[in-house]
Amino acid sequence: MGDPKKPRKKWQGPKHPWIKERLVREIELMGKYGLRNKKELWRLETLARYFRHRARGLLALPPEIREQEEKSLLARLFELGVLPENATLDDVLGLNAEHFLERRLQTIVYRKGLARTIHEARQLIVHGHIAIAGRRIRSPGYLVKREEEELVDYAPTSPYAAKTAEQQEGSEELQA
Repeated sequence: MGDPKKPRKKWQGPKHPWIKERLVREIELMGKYGLRNKKELWRLETLARYFRHRARGLLALPPEIREQEEKSLLARLFELGVLPENATLDDVLGLNAEHFLERRLQTIVYRKGLARTIHEARQLIVHGHIAIAGRRIRSPGYLVKREEEELVDYAPTSPYAAKTAEQQEGSEELQA
């Protein structure tokens, strides 16, 4: 049958583990975004580092090659919703983990008001109550693309969806 694919580590931890300022900042971000462990934060820091590294590499290329690569990089970051449409490479160099933390499904569910707290948002996602365009997503760390953001809602089979439908019907009756 063959060997199963060996999973690769998708994050790189800090080079020096006991810097107080970094530890305090990590704890604050974990609380603010409802992260389970620091590995979730380090994964997004690694992703931001990857994009910054690519932007620095593009700045060293000749202008004709750089232009094409720059457009594709900026288009990808716009699609992810991390940067605005008219962004430049300088904006890419300013990326950090918080830009990507804002695009996590857990954060978007909380910001849209589908959950009362960031921790409740995580629980709703893990328990299968949240869907994007009707497709159930069970990973709180899923990075929501710009066009998917409006499609985040309760799953059609979730009791939360039925409860919100009843509340909307009740408010319409009161208005009529």
